[in-house]
Amino acid sequence: MKAVGYRQSLPIDNPAALEDLELPAPRPGERDLLVRVRAISVNPVDTKVRRNAAPDAGQAKVLGWDAVGTVEAVGGAVTQFKPGDRVYYAGSIVRPGANSELHTVDERITALAPRSLDDAQAAALPLTTLTAYELLFDRLGVPQGGGAGQTLLIVGGAGGVGSILIQLARQLTQLRVIATASRPETRAWCLELGAHAVIDHSKPLAGELKAAGIGEVEMVASLTQTGQHYAQIIESLQPQGRMAVIDDLPVLDAMALKTKCISLHWEMMFTRSRFETADMARQGELLAEVAQLVDAGRIRTTANASFGTINAANLRRAHALIESGKAQGKVVLAGF
Repeated sequence: MKAVGYRQSLPIDNPAALEDLELPAPRPGERDLLVRVRAISVNPVDTKVRRNAAPDAGQAKVLGWDAVGTVEAVGGAVTQFKPGDRVYYAGSIVRPGANSELHTVDERITALAPRSLDDAQAAALPLTTLTAYELLFDRLGVPQGGGAGQTLLIVGGAGGVGSILIQLARQLTQLRVIATASRPETRAWCLELGAHAVIDHSKPLAGELKAAGIGEVEMVASLTQTGQHYAQIIESLQPQGRMAVIDDLPVLDAMALKTKCISLHWEMMFTRSRFETADMARQGELLAEVAQLVDAGRIRTTANASFGTINAANLRRAHALIESGKAQGKVVLAGF
């Protein structure tokens, strides 16, 4: 089968950073679906793994943790899907990625793709949707339909996770949603997705909130550059506020949270699949719920750039855009 992968960790401007490969087709395990991949999207985790996780000598590593495709075969213990089903999923960080013509995925973290979206549009959603959903409801503990009188500040509102988190918070809670963005086009994007207001994260957050007449907030979702904004996030939170984080920090001063009794919550959507937790199947259920919201017209795709077919050259372009920090919404690719 065709695939795209890498044999050594290299800067993305090196042609060998991602290469076109021919690999053996995988075989599904007992609980797996064998999927013919139709479309993928690219996430920051793809670039982080490529830069920091060199394959064993002589081996190639395939990335990609968002896919839409058609089920070709199922394992002996599969109960929820059949050949011909069109599915979408984010996969597992401890298994080969989906930048390949054929891919295996556990049925528990898979759902039927939204009918109203084409393959590329649907491929933009799984990883970021799971991240945003778990962050909002499982980590920050906001009840569905709740949050009246409270404010959520989303740092990095125009990125992949922010773009779906704005929508989920607006559609499924009563929170006031404030996003951050620093360019006119990303500000407009956040407002279009439903943010009540947008502030500039290139300026001190606490000052921006005060200037907007908002003041301290009950909760913050910090999706990017948390280390840079950390002190301002603490200043912006009310006493006993809640902070959820998804990005990587070299260090974190937890003592800085003590005075205000701020709680810190990490979100990593790969945890359930990596450790095969007892509630692992909840991810498939969440994706099914969101597919229904999409088909009902309440949630829209966050795909914002199409980079053509799935090959090494186009994926190198996508990685470069993500690494620039200027991606808006999601980058998608479709077909081989």
